[in-house]
Amino acid sequence: MVFWIVVQLFLGFNFFYPFFLFLLSSAKSRKGPEKPEQNGEPDYAIIVTAYEETTLLASVTSSLLQLDYEKYLIYVVADNCDVSNLHFNDQRIVLLRPPAVLSSNVKSHFYAIENFKRPHDRITIIDSDNLVPTDYLKELNKVFAQGFRAVQGVRKAKKINTDYAALDEAGDIYYRYTDRKLMFDAGSSASLAGSGMAFDYQLYIDCLRDQLLMGAGFDKILQYEIVNRGFRIAFAEKAIVFDEKTAKSGQLVKQRARWINTWFRFLFLGLKLFMNALLKINLNGLLFSLLLLRPPLFILILLSGLCFVIDLFVVPAMLLFWLLSGFVFLFVFFRALAYFKAEDKIYKSLKGIPKFIFYQLIAFTKAGKANKLSVATKHGEDELQENA
Repeated sequence: MVFWIVVQLFLGFNFFYPFFLFLLSSAKSRKGPEKPEQNGEPDYAIIVTAYEETTLLASVTSSLLQLDYEKYLIYVVADNCDVSNLHFNDQRIVLLRPPAVLSSNVKSHFYAIENFKRPHDRITIIDSDNLVPTDYLKELNKVFAQGFRAVQGVRKAKKINTDYAALDEAGDIYYRYTDRKLMFDAGSSASLAGSGMAFDYQLYIDCLRDQLLMGAGFDKILQYEIVNRGFRIAFAEKAIVFDEKTAKSGQLVKQRARWINTWFRFLFLGLKLFMNALLKINLNGLLFSLLLLRPPLFILILLSGLCFVIDLFVVPAMLLFWLLSGFVFLFVFFRALAYFKAEDKIYKSLKGIPKFIFYQLIAFTKAGKANKLSVATKHGEDELQENA
């Protein structure tokens, strides 16, 4: 019976943790005035990776060329791509096609680094389906000027044209609020999102130089390495990239299968960081490790519902705990939607959450072979198909 209660307390803690961060961040003093860069305009390497698909590269590069900034070059790594139809006339774009298939974000990034045309102060990672506003780099600079060496921006939906896309964005907003804004405001680090993020050049090299990572999850290794080294990852609310959302069930299942696979593969990093943070008495590391140990949200919701039903017959006293957990979760969830000004269609899509969770259960069954399903999310796929 004691074990059963402890398991429930662990699950429920994950609903209370964001609320604790909300209270902690509310108690902290607000940020001071923005500081200008001390040493002039830093030079950026913008790395764009594409795997097998090049259809969106023209859009992302056109967007990047319109940046209101002088010192940057764009490195497009077209891994396992047909580049015969790609023609870039601007000297700020460096098109790279690796001679061998890399199938790895880290390898693609380092292939770009090995082919830098000049030394760069910072690296920012952009996905091939992203678009950026003209002030993206300037907004990053404002946060770097506060002394940070790693910064995560905001990934917002380009368009919300299906219920899947709306629910995908709702989940993104929740994580953006809890895992980035609240974590950073509470004195810890924002979690990395895979793109729309920037780093001091040397820090990025030091963290990933010896990593031979295949498949998804490079951002999980990177954020662990940064925080474990004693650095904080800042959150830049005004450094925005527009991201393509999953519009169909097939995309959703493949994407979530990779994410679930990644969580299980790198769960040990949360345990390592937790122990290291305790030994070093490091609040940043301790708070961040608790975030890394949290199961995916749909698993938490399903297990919590199961616990509630069982407790009707086994430990009725725990029912109040679960009701309070649900209330706290809903408070934080709707607070997130309100803070980031979610569109009406996102609120209307919430009635489709059960179906959304169902597809994530399908993704869970495919998580073991997630990296074989696909290396990157492909947009414009047909509806869910068996991909053995």
